[in-house]
Amino acid sequence: MDVPRPDVARKKKKRRLIIGAASLLGLILITAAISRLKPAAMNVDRAAVWVDTVKRGPMLRQVRGLGTLVPEDIRWIATSKEGRVEKIIVRPGARVQPDTIILELSSPDLQQLALDAASAATTAEAELTTLKATLQRELLSQESTTAQVHSEYLQAKMEAETNDNLKKNGLIAELEYKTSIIKRDELQNRDEIENKRLVFARDSIDPQLAAKQATVNQLIAAAKLKARDVEALHVKAGMEGVLQQLPVEVGQRVTPGTNLARVADPKKLKAQIKIA
Repeated sequence: MDVPRPDVARKKKKRRLIIGAASLLGLILITAAISRLKPAAMNVDRAAVWVDTVKRGPMLRQVRGLGTLVPEDIRWIATSKEGRVEKIIVRPGARVQPDTIILELSSPDLQQLALDAASAATTAEAELTTLKATLQRELLSQESTTAQVHSEYLQAKMEAETNDNLKKNGLIAELEYKTSIIKRDELQNRDEIENKRLVFARDSIDPQLAAKQATVNQLIAAAKLKARDVEALHVKAGMEGVLQQLPVEVGQRVTPGTNLARVADPKKLKAQIKIA
């Protein structure tokens, strides 16, 4: 028959615990050792490496490539208005100055707008001159009227004072006396009114002229703007150099933004290199 042996079971359990602890400790030691290892150095070809002493400063690297010399200053001339190429004056390859006219455009609508604007400005200036004369004439007329009424008032006032003394002495009829008083009061009222009119006439001259002058200035500015638009139909180089391209022909219609010519300064060049 089998007899239980407790001491054998305990020994087996103890042996398993010792083996597990030893395994865990070995795993920890291996992991720590691996984590402390440095990465292996990369192997490279000796011919592909430059060996030198490290120094502080810029690092220069020379490379080769194909390129061309191109001008630094290049100007594309584009139109800002719609029109038609009327005449080509300068062809590509010619030297140009800033005020050299390369080509001429035509735009009947634009030219008519410029004429209308100039006419409106001239008319407004004439109206301003007429207004100045009219206001001056009206002021002189009001000054004359005011002076006349004031003179009549002074005469009526003197007459009323004289009649008042005559009435006290019984030397004038009552009706004649009252008539002189009424005339004096009426002329006094007119004198005050005409003086107010004179002040108003003087004070209103400057505001009227200022308003008209503002209109004239606005129309003159508009006329100058239209004149500049017409002047822009004479397309100029805008800089000293050589006319390189002229991608338009006589009779061609152009719209705002169309490139008409390209001018470059050959004196200032830069290298444009392509590196593969």
